[in-house]
Amino acid sequence: MPSKQATYRVMIAAGGTGGHVYPAISLADALNAKMEHIDIAFIGTKNHMEWTAVPKAGYRIYPIWVSGLQRRFTLSNVLFPLKLIVSLIQSFWLLQRLKPAVMVSCGGYVAGPVGWMANRFGIPVMIQEQNSYPGVTNRMLGPSAKRIFTAFPDAEDYFPAHKVRMVGNPTRKNLVHTKPSKARASFNISEDRSVLLVLGGSLGAKSINEALLHSLETLHDHAGLYIIWQCGKRYIDALTKKVDLEEYPRLRLQAYLDNMAAAYAAADLVVSRAGASSCSELMVTGTPSVLIPSPIVAGDHQTMNARSIQEQGAAEMLSDDEAKDTLTELVTRLLADQEQLRRMNDAALAMAKPFAAEHIAEEILHEIEQSHD
Repeated sequence: MPSKQATYRVMIAAGGTGGHVYPAISLADALNAKMEHIDIAFIGTKNHMEWTAVPKAGYRIYPIWVSGLQRRFTLSNVLFPLKLIVSLIQSFWLLQRLKPAVMVSCGGYVAGPVGWMANRFGIPVMIQEQNSYPGVTNRMLGPSAKRIFTAFPDAEDYFPAHKVRMVGNPTRKNLVHTKPSKARASFNISEDRSVLLVLGGSLGAKSINEALLHSLETLHDHAGLYIIWQCGKRYIDALTKKVDLEEYPRLRLQAYLDNMAAAYAAADLVVSRAGASSCSELMVTGTPSVLIPSPIVAGDHQTMNARSIQEQGAAEMLSDDEAKDTLTELVTRLLADQEQLRRMNDAALAMAKPFAAEHIAEEILHEIEQSHD
């Protein structure tokens, strides 16, 4: 291993959503745990969640101005060429200033300019791809990357096979250390009823919110459930106007959940999108789930994610357009069958790769060791 007196820097670029950012933070934690004298520098954008999530996790983050292309005509698209040029210049100066030993792309368009420029500097680029269908940035960086870490077998089809290591997605270590009784107490939930956790990803999901709103009276009043509902910041105002919380004393409606460890530990069943990070967290925590893949993601990768988990018996899958009509029946049926929930728990844990972050960190440190021999 490199000298304990030396300090080596790893640059991690990740942005946009929790699906990119939280695995990146978990990887940074693993690097810090494995090597005392290492410095982590994140690259992100100021108008996305990484700008608050990364400092909250204890890491420095530097901004670049890049944004992605939108499907419709917007001012952002008009500015895209200028933003790209500026972001390349910013990446150049950050690489000159920070001089990282390795650059890691965890996805999101912010990683594109930094990864492209790192290749021009001769800095080794490594990719951590969360999904079965890789994002455009990681696909672009793949041919020149030193190593590519994936979580789903299908992702190998989009990268040079000899560079790929399928190790799973890094997940937050605190997810598995919370006792259910303590978790329920943190939400003021009693021990004698089932708990449904509803997630729409870090941004929320309109169709899941609509499906739960349609099912709320039945699930709360007739099935007697406690419901933890993470609806997303963009939907919280509208939902608090539609839902009288005094009429639903067992409902815990929140825009965002800061303590996901407690949410998973409290839950008997989760309704969720099938983003890669969510799927990996469900596996690690062994939580039975109903997965509703987003229909508007690239390559329909959430359906592929969900199907792979369903086939192993750890989840049920609903299409987005049938969720509103069938969610109530499926949730009540699953929560009434404790043996089925136990089998789903076992299947999820069997699929889990809890040491993904450590495996990736070891390879990164090995690359640093080789380059500094």
